[in-house]
Amino acid sequence: MVAARITVNGKETPISPAAPHTTVLDFLRERGLTGTKEGCAEGECGACSVLVARPGVDKPTDWVAVNACLVPAAALDGQEVITSEGLATVGESGAPATLHPVQEEMAVLGGSQCGYCTPGFICSMAAEYYRPDRCAHAAPDSDSDDSTDHEHGPNGFDLHSLSGNLCRCTGYRPIRDAAYAVGEPTDEDPLAQRREQAPPAPVATEYTQDGATFLRKDTLAETLQLLRERPDAVVVAGSTDYGVEVNIRSRRAECVVAIDRLPELRELRVEADHIEIGAAVTLTEIERRLDGDVPLLAELFPQFASRLIRNSGTLGGNLGTGSPIGDSPPVLLALEASLVLADADGERVVPLAEYFTGYRQSVRRPDELIRAVRIPLPLSPVTAFHKIAKRRFDDISSVAIGFALDIDGGIVRKARIGLGGVAATPIRALATEAALEGKPWSAETVEAAARVLRGEGTPMSDHRASAIYRSAMLGQSLLKLHAQTTEAVSS
Repeated sequence: MVAARITVNGKETPISPAAPHTTVLDFLRERGLTGTKEGCAEGECGACSVLVARPGVDKPTDWVAVNACLVPAAALDGQEVITSEGLATVGESGAPATLHPVQEEMAVLGGSQCGYCTPGFICSMAAEYYRPDRCAHAAPDSDSDDSTDHEHGPNGFDLHSLSGNLCRCTGYRPIRDAAYAVGEPTDEDPLAQRREQAPPAPVATEYTQDGATFLRKDTLAETLQLLRERPDAVVVAGSTDYGVEVNIRSRRAECVVAIDRLPELRELRVEADHIEIGAAVTLTEIERRLDGDVPLLAELFPQFASRLIRNSGTLGGNLGTGSPIGDSPPVLLALEASLVLADADGERVVPLAEYFTGYRQSVRRPDELIRAVRIPLPLSPVTAFHKIAKRRFDDISSVAIGFALDIDGGIVRKARIGLGGVAATPIRALATEAALEGKPWSAETVEAAARVLRGEGTPMSDHRASAIYRSAMLGQSLLKLHAQTTEAVSS
């Protein structure tokens, strides 16, 4: 077994003697790369953002920004990382000779004040700078009624790429101005050239330090056999949940098994009667590879945490935690999704509606993995995702509702409604579905069904919302859907 190491800013760096739970953030800072900062240790502020070379969607390699505070350093064994220090061109003396174009625009346009958040912004901006399908377009015309896109610059820069980065003193206008001022990478840019080469291949990892072990196997079969032998192992993909446990709750697992690079879990296939999404395909990859082909998922993704989290997080992880407030379960319930569960002896398919059994509990056994999510085809034509939260983006939902309806001739032929945040598990709104099916899609039907929907689940009061508010939002969401779709359905 080759010693675990990470290529950081072009230089191979051994992971030892870091403990298996050590995050990439602490690993980098302990080696003098202090541009990477800790602001929240929960993946919410982006001060720790770094770039990782990952398999690309439009090119062999994408430079992807991730939260270094959440990812174990051992999880990046054999991979390439660029920090804010590594973006500048280095002179013969070793000192930075030329600022990176993103750094230059941030400096010129006043995008930095105290500077604490700046390196993280720089790395997130650099990931968007190198996005292959970013392209310039006409600047928004403030006098035109058609110019409604205020979150994309004339250079094609998507401001959502910075949704996971917070700044407490500069304000966001100069940062936005800097983002909208960057041009295209030059042909001589080494990081742009790197996109044309294959990313680092997955490597098997067996890293042990201080009595704890981090493991990554070559194949799914080997991983499933390992889980049968070690049912106590903690399974991680993007580590967006496990990293918080490590940082905030001081969790120290004896054995961690990584599945994020298993090829069997990285497939996305569109078949005649279903779409199958591998459990370890990141949310960003799903979003870009489906490219709107599943409208309900396309509506979900921009509201799911931040781009930094979506660059690491997976559907398998979001479902595997069993959280009642995860954003994907209501959508997948509305889509009538099923899960493919695999163990060392084979596979079984479980409807998502039958998967959850209690608070953070499910039918999945300790020796099983979610291999894939299956979404049946054809899709219902009327869909919507309503997320009620205190912030527009990058927030935990108080209530989340996924709708998928078949309406033909003004009659609701089929209704599927998934709910999150109103029970110990994500649930289907079965009573409301029954109240809609076979009825006209009219104000009278919807108002009656909305009263039923307000009574679904067992909402509780907590610091995010009261039980009364949650119930009210359920009913209001159906009324909103009707108001938004009446004209389209009637036409």
